[in-house]
Amino acid sequence: MGGGNNKPVYSKVFRWVPPVELVEQPQTVEVVGTMTEWRRIPLLHDSKTKSWQATLQNIPGNKTHHYMLLLDGKPAQDKNCDGLAMPQGAQEELYAITTARGPRVFMLFAQTK
Repeated sequence: MGGGNNKPVYSKVFRWVPPVELVEQPQTVEVVGTMTEWRRIPLLHDSKTKSWQATLQNIPGNKTHHYMLLLDGKPAQDKNCDGLAMPQGAQEELYAITTARGPRVFMLFAQTK
């Protein structure tokens, strides 16, 4: 019993909306994390909604992922994250944001359909 490669996967839309107080729009917005093996995935700008978004496919389910949004290559806040986690290892520390409790990365909780 048990199926070989039928690991649960799902897709997720990552969206970033510039805060009102932001004066200069970033040239690039990217998402990076354990679900991309820390490869940067660009979000595309939608001039109608003034937001940036990308849909990631085949995200492994049944595990919590760590990720970060990068504006022009610098870590940025994501109001839509599922929570904050302490960075695990040098790769995550590189992308962590500074919080009152120390460096943190964003959490994306396991989702399966």
